[in-house]
Amino acid sequence: MELKTPLYDCHVAAGGKIVPFAGYLLPVQYTGVIKEHMVVRTACGLFDVSHMGEFLIKGADALTNVQNLFCNDFENMYDGQVRYSPMCNERGGIVDDVLIYKVNGEEYLLVVNAANRHKDAEWVKAHLFGNASFEDISDSVAQLALQGPKSKEIAAKIVPEEGIPKKYYSFVKDVDVQGIKCIVSRTGYTGEFGYEFYCAAADGPKLWNILLEAGKEFGLIPCGLGARDTLRLEAAMTDDITPLEAGLDFFVKLGKDRFIGMDAILAKGEPKVIRVGLKITGRGIAREHCDVYSGEEKIGVVTSGTHCPYLNAPVAMAMVPASYAEPGTKVQVDVRGRRIDAEVVPLPFYKRA
Repeated sequence: MELKTPLYDCHVAAGGKIVPFAGYLLPVQYTGVIKEHMVVRTACGLFDVSHMGEFLIKGADALTNVQNLFCNDFENMYDGQVRYSPMCNERGGIVDDVLIYKVNGEEYLLVVNAANRHKDAEWVKAHLFGNASFEDISDSVAQLALQGPKSKEIAAKIVPEEGIPKKYYSFVKDVDVQGIKCIVSRTGYTGEFGYEFYCAAADGPKLWNILLEAGKEFGLIPCGLGARDTLRLEAAMTDDITPLEAGLDFFVKLGKDRFIGMDAILAKGEPKVIRVGLKITGRGIAREHCDVYSGEEKIGVVTSGTHCPYLNAPVAMAMVPASYAEPGTKVQVDVRGRRIDAEVVPLPFYKRA
């Protein structure tokens, strides 16, 4: 049985089309995926991301545990900084991609993907050691994402100046947003300027309405999962693909003492198969699991694909041999038995100026 986020009634009242996703009932759209996608690129959209998981690791050995669990390096983080990292298994495969918030040297907030929440919780608990405690606080937290170029102007109307994080991937805790205690972070999954707000689950609906009211004059509208997916177009992560193969080598710090999966990643050496972007030059849209060909040879598979409204073009990401990863390489994608032309292009497809 699917769960409801604290904002479920808000979505129904706003006319959201509700669908099951990652164990929750969430809006896939309100006024249409294309309109919602475009408003995030040009003005601002508001997303309910309360289905995401939130964990706390606390104690004198909190940092040592975070260093062991994740392949990025957290030694030099300042209080109030956010850092992204893959979390790997012993084979070097990705368990999940996670945001790590440093509250202080003995407290870290982990934000994990909704579909992986319970798996991630068991993984972290199983590998915790020393003076460190773990708590899954997901059910007590509402998370809202304000995303788009007008985000700063909207936030400035309701958030005290000292409560607005100045740097990308930073946050301010205990911010009073019209009587609601929040964490405000300058983060998001859309590729646009924006903020994410964390508050008590019971305060979620009130914060939702405060943000929508503040954003009215800037064209703010509620947005659903459909727009979030097209904006993010994330790669399909599996526990057989290493971060290097996924193109996440910047977040893998092999100079650290150790982390779970380091030995396996080092043993594999330079990745033979890597994630690439594809621009579809033929007629059609490549979707997840479509095969990729060079001539008559099957060389890879699409991990995600869609039509991107802002780019006005179909794009996809695929896993292919490193020898086919050079931008400009011509390939074909099998879409329901029909081959369509595509070209390898650099990632990301869209980058905010």
